[in-house]
This record gives sequence, C-alpha cells and structure tokens, in this order.
Amino acid sequence: MIITKKHLPRRTFLRGVAVTVALPLLDSMVPALTALARTSANPRRRFGAIYVPNGVIMDKWTPAGGGDFQFTPILKPLEPFRDHLTVISNLSRVDDGKLNDHTASQASWLSGVIPKRTEAEDVHLGVTIDQIIARQIGQDSPFPSIEVATEDFSGYIGACTPGYSCAYMNTISWTSPTTPLPMEINPRVLFERLFGGAGTEAQRLASRKEDRSILDSIRDDAEDLQRGLPVHDRLRVGEYLDTIREIERRLQAAEGQGRTQLTSIDTPVGVPETFDEHVGLLFDLLAIAYQADLTSVFTFLMAREASNKAYPQIGVPEPHHLVSHHGNKPEKIAEHAKINTYHVQQLAKFVEKLRTTPDGDGSLLDHSAILYGSGMSNGNQHSGEPLPLLMIGGAAGRGNRHLELPARTSMANFLLGIVGKFDVPVDKVGDSHGRVEL
Repeated sequence: MIITKKHLPRRTFLRGVAVTVALPLLDSMVPALTALARTSANPRRRFGAIYVPNGVIMDKWTPAGGGDFQFTPILKPLEPFRDHLTVISNLSRVDDGKLNDHTASQASWLSGVIPKRTEAEDVHLGVTIDQIIARQIGQDSPFPSIEVATEDFSGYIGACTPGYSCAYMNTISWTSPTTPLPMEINPRVLFERLFGGAGTEAQRLASRKEDRSILDSIRDDAEDLQRGLPVHDRLRVGEYLDTIREIERRLQAAEGQGRTQLTSIDTPVGVPETFDEHVGLLFDLLAIAYQADLTSVFTFLMAREASNKAYPQIGVPEPHHLVSHHGNKPEKIAEHAKINTYHVQQLAKFVEKLRTTPDGDGSLLDHSAILYGSGMSNGNQHSGEPLPLLMIGGAAGRGNRHLELPARTSMANFLLGIVGKFDVPVDKVGDSHGRVEL
C-alpha cells in the first residue's frame, strides 16, 4: 500500500514583501494514518472574554429553568447555539461592602480583585484570567493574547470615576497587578499587526490609496502551495484568503468614508464610523487570528463602563450610561433592554463565524470557550449581583444549560473554574475562596 498524503508543518506561512500570512489548519497538516490527537495539528483550546458595560435588564436576561430553558428576549439571538451555551446565574462581584462604582465593576470582572482606590499612577489590581490562561496555552502562538476595544480613553489621566484612576477603565486585561495592557481600537492597526504591511506607515497609507491588497504580494507563494494540495485543502485555503481580502476591502471602504466626511482629528485611520462595522471588523479579525493559530486568547471591551455611546441605529439616540439610569421608567427600561439585545446580536454574528469555520475534527466554536457579560447587574443602582454572564463554546463544557448557583456566589470562584478548564495549575484566582466547577 502506498500512502501519498502530503504532510505540511502546522506552522506553514505564505510570505511576501513585508507580509507573512499563517495558514488555517488543513488536512495536509495531519500525517497520513496518524491519529489526529497524536499530531501537532490537534486543535488547541481557545479562550475569549467580551465585556459589555452599564449592566442589563435582568428580568429580560435571566432564563427560567435549567436544561431546555426558555430563551429570554435579550438572549434570543443566541438560540441557534443552544447546545454550546451555558447561562450562569447568581454570581456576585467581588466587593468590600463599599464598592458601588463603574470602575470596580469593570476592573474586577476578570481579576476577581478589588481595585486599589487611587487617582494617581500607583494602581494595583491583579493578573486577569486571560493572561493566566495565555501563559498556559498561548506561548507557542505568535501573539500570546490580543486585546481590543471600541473606545479609546488611554489619553485620560487622573480619575475617570471618583477615587479611581482612568487606568482601571481603559482595559480589562492586566498582565501583573500594576501593569494594565493597552487595547487596540483600530482594525487597520490590528490587521497589519497580524499580517504585516509594506514599510513605513506613509508607505502603507500610499498602498491603501492605490487599493492594493497584501495578498497581491503572496500570490505566487499561494499558487505554488495550492497546486500541491488536495481539493479539500485548496478550497479551504481559497476561502481563508478570500476572507482576508474581504476584511481588507471593508477596511478600505471605512477609510475612504472617513476621508470624504468631516471626522474628529483624533479619529485613527481605519476606525469605521458605525458601531456595527467597527465591532464586526474586530470580531472578524479575532476569528481569523484563531483560525490561523496566531493567538489562542483575546479580550474585547465592546464598550467601557459609563460609556456614553449612543445607538440611534436601533432607535436609542440617548447615551447608554444615561439610559442605564432608567429610574424604573418603563420606556427607559425598554430602551436599555434594546441596547442589551443589540450587543448580544453582535456576539451571535461572531459565534456563527466560529461555528462555520472548520478546525481539526470540529469547528472553532467546538474548541473555544467564550465568556460574555458585565461586572454590573442593575445599571440604575450600580448593583454587583446577580451578574449577567454566559459562556459559549465546546471548550466551556456541556451546553444547553442554565447554571443556577447559590445566591451571591463569588465571581472570583467562577474565574477559578474557568482557569481550570485550561488545566492551569493554580488553586486561587484573585480573592477566590473556592471553585465553581463548569
């Protein structure tokens, strides 16, 4: 018997001028007659965390029942992914009995730590679980972790809320108790970070004006590779490169729009004008970073706490923060629920992309654990319990669950449970005093 299956290294790249494009996992990366689990092509587990601010309308979020629960209005967009979904109820923000603040809500979400009260540079929090997990599963990727956001307040100094430094509000990722990680808001910058670009920023801008693609510089390399691949892998590589080209096209369209309309002088080139497109581009880049094994860990601050972003596209022209202080007025509660649902709709688009992207013996969704939620419950009261949280993806464990924990279960205990899903040998995260098993 003659075995002719081509075997490619998992770390195969297409190279051009100032461009390196990693490939997705292909069948040709699995040696013939070798069990997938025994090869370097064995799909890795991935972790992502997505934060939304200002709390949610809990009675339109929390489902009734355990398995086979009924989807509430806010969670309805995730119904197609029921088998991968776990909704977690009755978690409580880490608290010292004095916290009732947007800053504490965001800062403690992935750290399980009460932030040090300071308006100066002597900030102190804790290592967040994305970085704990990245140290375990991300060290052999080009980017151990990726941090993105839609709002940039990194230029702000002093206090962003009374008694707390702006450093706590500008990120949800900390690599040490005193080191917050910056979050990238510009899809173009992230794209070039992942795939490279031609020379200086001025040269890259000139190339973009000519409407050229980075894929043009790797065309010959790509054609040589595809000629030697089986049909299935040729199609997969073609679809993958088409996705990169489509992201480039959308970036160029967004930049062209920005050049023809009056925009703030501080608006970075490449940041789309609409929230939908901005979030969509960042999600698409995160998905392709997963697919190409460029990273296994990301954090996404979809909007920061106390965000005054407005959503006129869904009929809510008032700032989100103002809407969250609804004063129990039915019309304002309805508007806040509409924003909550809109955010979940953006998540659903990303989850669908993960579900339809092959990865080894399954999909990216099968091999990922995505945490989504907020460090605040009732935005009108700034309450820290019960927190709105869910996990989605096969790496998070069995889906189709509403996990109803005992009242006031510590968020830090839950974070320790997430870390355990990635076999990290730690027995404490932040202020945890136990572990929530997932």
